[in-house]
Formats: sequence, C-alpha cells, structure tokens
Amino acid sequence: MATLSHHPFLSSKLRLTTKPKLRPICPTAVRMSLQETAPSLAVVGVTGAVGQEFLSVLSDRDFPFRSIKMLASKRSSGRRFKFQGHEYTIEELAAESFDGVDIALFSAGGSISKEFGPIAVEKGTIVVDNSSAFRMDEKVPLVIPEVNPEAMEGIKVGMGKGALIANPNCSTIICLMAATPLHRRAKVLRMVVSTYQAASGAGAAAMEELELQTREVLEGKPPTCQIFKQQYAFNLFSHNAPVLSNGYNEEEMKLVKETRKIWNDINVKVTATCIRVPVMRAHAESVNLQFENPLDEDTARDILMNAPGVVVVDDRASNRFPTPLGVSNKDDVAVGRIRRDVSQDGNHGLDIFVCGDQIRKGAALNAVQIAEMLL
Repeated sequence: MATLSHHPFLSSKLRLTTKPKLRPICPTAVRMSLQETAPSLAVVGVTGAVGQEFLSVLSDRDFPFRSIKMLASKRSSGRRFKFQGHEYTIEELAAESFDGVDIALFSAGGSISKEFGPIAVEKGTIVVDNSSAFRMDEKVPLVIPEVNPEAMEGIKVGMGKGALIANPNCSTIICLMAATPLHRRAKVLRMVVSTYQAASGAGAAAMEELELQTREVLEGKPPTCQIFKQQYAFNLFSHNAPVLSNGYNEEEMKLVKETRKIWNDINVKVTATCIRVPVMRAHAESVNLQFENPLDEDTARDILMNAPGVVVVDDRASNRFPTPLGVSNKDDVAVGRIRRDVSQDGNHGLDIFVCGDQIRKGAALNAVQIAEMLL
C-alpha cells in the first residue's frame, strides 16, 4: 500500500504513515538553536505523528537547546536518525530519562503522561503535555499562548523546580484562537460549535485507512474498516469519542470544559457537535457567538485581522473562505464567513467559520510556543 507522502497537503518533513518515518530534518548545517547556555529538551513519543511535528516546529522556529533526548517505547528504542545535522538514537522512556532535562514535550497518550509526567516534574523538568491527562486538573495551567499566557505566570526554566502545563484539545485551540479576540471586545455569553474533523486527529493509521478506503470504494470493493469500524471515505459520522450519559461525546465536552477553564469563566455557555469528515489533515469549525455587548461584523473583521496567529480569508465576491487544504502545514488559523447572526437582535450575534491544522497549531506548534514562554 502506498504511503501518504505524495499528497501535496502533507508536510514535506513528515510522512504520515502507520509508522511515521523518521526523516532527516535540516541535516546539512549546524543550526543556531544548538547552544551551550540553552535548556536541555526531551521529546516523549518522538516516533508518532505529533512527535515528529514537534521536531519540525522546533527546527522551523530555531528553538534553542543544548541537548535533546528522543524518547519512545521499547519497540522504537535503538533506531537512529538525524536532526539538525546531528545523529540521535531513540531511547526507551524510563524514569531516569528526565535526569538533567529542563523541558519535556509529551505526546505519547494519556496513560504515559499520567505515569511519567509527575516523575519528570519531581526531577525538576517542566512538562508540556499534549494529552488530556491533566487538562482539567485545577492545579495545572491549560494554555494557548495567544489567549491566556498569564495562566503560566511564574513558570520558567531555571526556577529550580518542575511543573506541568497542559496543551488544550486541538478543537479547543482552533476555536478559541478566533473566538477569544471577539470575546475580549464584546464578551461571549453563548457559543455553539460544530466541528468538521480530519482523519489526522485520529492519527496516521486513520489517514492511511481513509486513503485505502477511497481507493477501494472507487474500485467497487468493500472498504477496509479497522480504525473507525464504518466507512469513512465519501461519508461523515459523529466523532468516534465515547458518548457520555448526557448524550455528548468526550470530544464535545472537552470544548465545553476547556473553554470555561481557559477563559476563566464558568458561566459561559458552550455547546458542541463534533463530526468526523473525510479530510486528510486540518479541522474546520462553524462557530456561532452570542455577545453581551454589541459587535458588528466589520469591527469583528478588523479585530480578527489584527489578532496574533489568525489570518482572515473572507472574500464574499469570489466565494473564497477558509478550507482545510488552505491551512494544512500552516501555523495560522484561518477565519472567514464573518457575518451577523440574523436570528439575534441587533449586533449581539456573529457566525464565523474557522480552519486550523490539527497537528500544527492544534498540537505541536502550541506546545512549542508554550516552551518558548518558559525561556
């Protein structure tokens, strides 16, 4: 079966197959990021899709470090690859892995984070965790740097002790990058979110299966359904997260709970419906906002055009608006379809459409931006 590497919307630095290939990243030159006075890093889950994207983002942003450990499971240990002109051997994750490590980027799943996150903190490491393990822990900051940097105030490399910082869910990050600048101006009372989530959110194996199913369906064959247990190609369905007793699934409730924590507002009303769509990479979201104070669409557009990490794609004349393809492998979140909600009186409601790369800003980039704030 072919890999996904030939798809133009997948990163040239990241081949997302069921076993992500460790590729040389900037192999020819010693980068300025390697500095004796910089912090020591560890990447936990380095062989996964987000782990490899961590390395791409670290390289793209010239993140300074004096050393970096590549950590993964036992089955990956011993594999070698080049990163920024140096060859590294993947080590099996263990308690002693964090000896002398200043910052650890975790993306190896919730169970690994729960086991090794506190161990790393005890050894003085600042952990930036991409799983859901600690997001709702009231003692752990849940951070989007453009949204609530104050939540991690006082946490810095060199402070002499470890700490945990949680990376929000990808859907929450993409949504709040656009909604927060408007919330600051007019205060959101209620937010209704409908997500259109790509295969990338379920990992490389889901992307591989979507490609395989597409080929099978076009050839008139029954589709292989191992990841989602139903046809994904030419179809869409409710997000595969477990459904809770209230009828919402876990993905939807993450948007509700994480928004309230990040905005530090337990009274904001949030409801969500999360859907898997047959898109390879990057999530899209339809967001309806109800405000306490009036906010017209022209002012909202100006606010979003000046918001960090946001790009406005809102060309009504050409019917050109954000798309998953347009944001794939991009850092910025794209916002468009900015319009007054005609079901609400006055200028107290807006509809917007948001697209963001789930692996990039929805995971790896946000974590590295958090790490940059620790320096």
